Amino acid sequence: MLNAAIVGMGWWGRTLVDSVQGKSADIRFTAGATRTREKAAEYAEKAGIALFDSYEAVLADTSIDAVVLATPHLDHASQVEAAALAGKDVFVEKPFTMTKESAEAAVRAVEAAGVTLGLGHNRRFHPNMTRLRDMVREGELGTILHVETVMSGPSGLFLPKGIWRTDPEQSPAGGMTGMGIHLVDAMIDLFGEIETVACQSVSRAAPSGLHDTTSVLLRFRSGATGSLLTMNATTPTYRFAAYGSKGVAEISKPSLASFLFQPAPDGPVSAKPVPKPLVSFEVTDADTVRAELEAFARATDDGAPYPISHSEMIHGVAVFEAIVAAVGQDRFIPIN
Repeated sequence: MLNAAIVGMGWWGRTLVDSVQGKSADIRFTAGATRTREKAAEYAEKAGIALFDSYEAVLADTSIDAVVLATPHLDHASQVEAAALAGKDVFVEKPFTMTKESAEAAVRAVEAAGVTLGLGHNRRFHPNMTRLRDMVREGELGTILHVETVMSGPSGLFLPKGIWRTDPEQSPAGGMTGMGIHLVDAMIDLFGEIETVACQSVSRAAPSGLHDTTSVLLRFRSGATGSLLTMNATTPTYRFAAYGSKGVAEISKPSLASFLFQPAPDGPVSAKPVPKPLVSFEVTDADTVRAELEAFARATDDGAPYPISHSEMIHGVAVFEAIVAAVGQDRFIPIN
C-alpha cells in the first residue's frame, strides 16, 4: 500500500482523493497540504488526511512514500524536482510543465533520484481508448490519414477573473491546459510524435476574457495530419476520431463511453459494395482517475513502467509550448 500526500486540495485534488480513498488496495492518502488550510480542514478530517503546513513539511515526513500534485500549472516543474530530491515518488497533474526545458529538467531530476514519475492523463486508461490503441497498433485501421479531436466544457463561463485558472500565464491558449493537452497526449500515444502545429485562439464568451475557443492543425512525423478543437464556454463534449484506409474509429460522449468503428467498403461506392457492419461498444462504468493512480502505485511497488514514458511527457509539453507560440501566427510552428 502506497502512502501518499495530496498537495493542492481544491476540487480536482479532492477528486483524486475520492477516487481511491477507502476503495483501493494499492494507494491511500494519509497526508495533505494546500494553500488555504482552513478551506480543507473539514474535508481532510473526514477523509482521514493529516494536514501539513507546507509542501516542504510533507517532503520531510518519512512516513510519506509519494506526493500527488494538484497544484497551479507553473508550480509543477519545481515541485517535481523537489520531490525527486527528497526521494519521493511523484504523480503530477497535467500539464506536466509549461516548457520543454523545464520538462527535461524535471525528468532529469526524477531519473537521477531513481523515483517513479506519473502524469495525470486519465483518459489513456479508458477501456475505449485501450480498444482504439490496440486497433491502431494491430493495423486494423490501415494507414492512418487523419485524426479529428474535440473536447469542450463550460468552466470558462463561471470562472472569475483574478484566480489562477484564468491567469493567461497559467492557462495560455484557452482550454489547452485543462482539456486540449489530453487530446495532444492521446494523439502522441496512438500516432507518435508531432512535427508541426498551427493555432488560432480567441475569446468569445468567457467573462474573464480568457481565450475560450482554440483550434489547432497538426502534422505528425509519420505524415498523418490532425485537428484539435477545445472550447471552455459551452456544453461538455468529447470526440476522438481516427480515419484510416481500412475504416473510421470514433470515441465520443464526454465520458468517452461510446465507441464506433465503421469499416471501409471493399470497392468504390459506384460499384455498390456490400456494406460492412458497424461495430459499437458502450462503456459506462470506467473510473479512469482511480486507474491512473493505481497504475502509479503499482509502478512504485514492482518497477513496472508507468504507461506514459518520460519521452512522451517531454514531447507533450514541447507540442503544448509550440501551440501556445503559434497563437496569432499564420504559419506552422515546428516542434523542437
